[in-house]
Amino acid sequence: MTPPRVLIEQWLPIAEIGAECLRERGASSALPPLYFLHVWWARRPLTVCRAAILASLLPAYPLSLSSPVPASASSGVRDTETGRHADTKTDWPERFRQLFPTFDAYKAWFLKLIGIHGDPVASRRLLEWAARTGNRIPNPYTYPRAFTINPTEDQLQTLYELLEWTWGTREITFCDPMAGGGSIPFEALRFGLTVHANELNPVASVILKATLDYPARFGPSLVADLRKYGTLWVQGVQKKLRPFYSDIPGNAIGACYLWARTVPCPVTGKPVPLSPNWWLRKGSDPVAVKLIADPREARCRFEIVRGRAACEQAKPDQGTIRRGTAVSPWTGEAIDGDYIKAEAQTGRMGQQLYAVGIKTPGDFTFRPPTPQDEAAYQRAVKELERRRPKWEAAGLVPTEPVPNGSKTSEPLRYGMRHWEELFSPRQLLAHLVILEELQTVAQQVQRELTRERAAAVLTLLGLAADKCADYNSRLVRWHGTRDKIANTFDRHDFSFKWSHGEFDASRNLLPWALDQVIDAYEGIAKLVYPVQESLLGKVEPPVHRLRCTRGNAQSLADLPDGSVHLICVDPPYYANVQYAELSDFFYVWMKRSLGQVHPELLGGFEVVPKDEEAVANPARFAFSKKKEELARQDYENKMMACFREMHRVLADDGVLTVMFTHKEVAAWDTLGTALIQAGFRIDASWPVHTESEHSLHQAQKNAAASTILLVCRKRTKTSAPAWWDDLKGAVRQRAREKAEEFEKAGIRGVDLYISTFGPVLAIISENWPVLTSQTDPKTGQPLPLKPGEALDLARQEVVNLRKQGLLLGRSVQFDPVTDWYLMAWDAFRAQEFPADEARKLALALGLDLERDIVRDKRLVAKKGANVVMNLPGQRRKRGMVDPDAETFSHLIDVVHTVMLVYDEDGSLACQRFVEQRGLRSDSRVKALVQALLGAIPTTRDREGKFLRPEMATLANLRLLFWDDLPAPKEEEPPQVAQQGELFPADEEEQLEENEDEEGE
Repeated sequence: MTPPRVLIEQWLPIAEIGAECLRERGASSALPPLYFLHVWWARRPLTVCRAAILASLLPAYPLSLSSPVPASASSGVRDTETGRHADTKTDWPERFRQLFPTFDAYKAWFLKLIGIHGDPVASRRLLEWAARTGNRIPNPYTYPRAFTINPTEDQLQTLYELLEWTWGTREITFCDPMAGGGSIPFEALRFGLTVHANELNPVASVILKATLDYPARFGPSLVADLRKYGTLWVQGVQKKLRPFYSDIPGNAIGACYLWARTVPCPVTGKPVPLSPNWWLRKGSDPVAVKLIADPREARCRFEIVRGRAACEQAKPDQGTIRRGTAVSPWTGEAIDGDYIKAEAQTGRMGQQLYAVGIKTPGDFTFRPPTPQDEAAYQRAVKELERRRPKWEAAGLVPTEPVPNGSKTSEPLRYGMRHWEELFSPRQLLAHLVILEELQTVAQQVQRELTRERAAAVLTLLGLAADKCADYNSRLVRWHGTRDKIANTFDRHDFSFKWSHGEFDASRNLLPWALDQVIDAYEGIAKLVYPVQESLLGKVEPPVHRLRCTRGNAQSLADLPDGSVHLICVDPPYYANVQYAELSDFFYVWMKRSLGQVHPELLGGFEVVPKDEEAVANPARFAFSKKKEELARQDYENKMMACFREMHRVLADDGVLTVMFTHKEVAAWDTLGTALIQAGFRIDASWPVHTESEHSLHQAQKNAAASTILLVCRKRTKTSAPAWWDDLKGAVRQRAREKAEEFEKAGIRGVDLYISTFGPVLAIISENWPVLTSQTDPKTGQPLPLKPGEALDLARQEVVNLRKQGLLLGRSVQFDPVTDWYLMAWDAFRAQEFPADEARKLALALGLDLERDIVRDKRLVAKKGANVVMNLPGQRRKRGMVDPDAETFSHLIDVVHTVMLVYDEDGSLACQRFVEQRGLRSDSRVKALVQALLGAIPTTRDREGKFLRPEMATLANLRLLFWDDLPAPKEEEPPQVAQQGELFPADEEEQLEENEDEEGE
């Protein structure tokens, strides 16, 4: 049976989706509500999830109805290329012909279906232009953020008609076997699919219930119950905790206590407060702490200083610890990091209060600590001692040991051996009271509500308790630029904090956390509930077909063979995030707060299981000297097993769409090999940007942060092994053809390379197994091809195409080193980019990155996991970039030397240098200058000057020697058809970066 060709195999509006994803995550206050419900460490933008799901299900446009084919429609795998996706249903019903007389009409409908009702690409460019130039502009967006827009009944009707025509049913079965925080299945549920969301991690499994099931089942009506029982909970907690916190002014909302960890001074024995700085607030109204070490006193004192002059005099940037080494304020002598760790390990690390923040409506003030503050804290310590035996007997205290792991090694290093020790005594008291009072309220909830509704209410209250722990531990820090506490997981680790914040749990901690969860739930319900009402009476409500399960993706026991139309999955990648280790922090609380509500999800574990998790965790193989390699092999074996299980449950005509973040080229080898060996054929690859390559910082750095969509089908063809030497010609031809098509569709930079990978891997996977001429030294058998080798050929073809494009169609031979420099600028459009990408580009040109590019030619310098392009002056070397040289080994050295002379000695000296060496008439030099003018970013600052100094110099050289070459393009403000109200570029639609953690 020939599977129906789907839209994502033919076309995907990656520029529009990428721009909308950037908008979705551009302002922390406007993030999707899923981010605010509970921490999860990797969330895809909802827009790309929605687009991937719908494009993987909707039929491709019958190209016989659209002739000639628009250039932008030719992205994807051609019908003639594999014979697997020929349009077997070219005769659309008359209704579809009327709705979509052209491919462009179909595209426009799809864009509106995914919530894009305008031109986000032009709007984004206009915002970036405004940010660079300092202009006030009208709001360029003419519609709400795409993720906020629900499908209309008419859109759903058309969607289901198309799905029924394509798949033979309106009830499409969808599965995400590694659902994590739930972004992908959430969008599937919003469009009425039959959703199976599976997750191994017990914490994530509970988050899925709260994200998918309850909002779709109960809608906004649950909010009243949450507020009713939440209020009772808050009242009980505040009453019990009020004696253990300081009094604050009557109009205050709450307080924040700022603590520094302490160790005894090795000389005096007095406590040394450890803090990397003493800032309380930065910016136009600075506030800082002044540390006073009076030798007559037993402890340091602190004063609050305000204003620029006072803060400068107090020198708050000079903390008492940096990079693990401290300075004693008592003696001025250094305190070794090993001493500090030893004190922590033996339990002699204490803490000292150095400031108290008071939150009032519209303001936040600071005061120094008082004896009353210390007395309140000591009352809390004694109360914890008094009540601890009873709480331990009831199993409420998280006494579980912190397991040794890749991320948990940090708290263990500083003596935190049990989860309870990640909290100060008063913080622990607060969380135990919150837990105890929740159990009391739970009895009333279960008496007054139905079983399912009670479970929903208690689950969401339990998530609020988790949020309290997240924002009130010894691992939170004070955010001095935003007057707030940053949560424990503002990074994906357990980084130790020398100074930490503490919420006032007797006043604002629980009300704030509860409001966050309720608001998030209400926002989620408004997004997912309307479709339940729209489909009422037409099909079985999607929430009744929803299945949220906890289990291993290697064994989806609830799903029969071939039962799923679409699997869309965002698998973990190597050691990117250690989910099980991190989620232990929440699990030890969640199993106490919600263990009886969700025994099937939370029961049976002391901490989150680590051995089944598909991540590369070297800590699991600490017994071996090869722990990194064993961890890598373990991850790859588990991913292979997961993909094989996906192959089992996927229908023969179904689609598997895999998402992953393109950070390391090794991803293609690992995922490509696993998918192919599991029985899949890779047909298409689409890069969707989640970080702008045109904004100001991107002229400096390209983080290659794209979501890559790999579109796969079951491989039905079986044949004898193919030989790589026989396929190379076809791979080169396919790469060249696809690069030309994608380039015509407006795809540029590194995305052009990535877009060719899917079509190239289609040849490899269709002919699998593919053998090479290399043999295994042990068996003498031919070694199988690594997909990366095929991708190297694809890169070579893209290099040739792009180079020809930069030279306006001419073919000029440079040299491999020069080609690398030119193509690096063309692909990455930034001074800094990942070293792994640089290495693969070098391999495609027959070069070694370390030897040829870094060491010998000094084209780049290493910077962590990245490389940074060097300026001509940084490459100065006798015989290389050398004004005294008569000959040069590489063409880029000639041009860089000309640039160096111009920058250092001026135009007259540069003219003499060029004329003496006959460079003005050298066609290759001129061609390279032309190519560089097209490759290096032309981004300008607010004064109209080029941000890249290379471009500024090259533009001047063009005027001086080669004024017949095209000038660098002048940047004009992008045009948007319709505009809204005036606002400065840094308001409403912002261009700030956000991390993957939950919003606030």
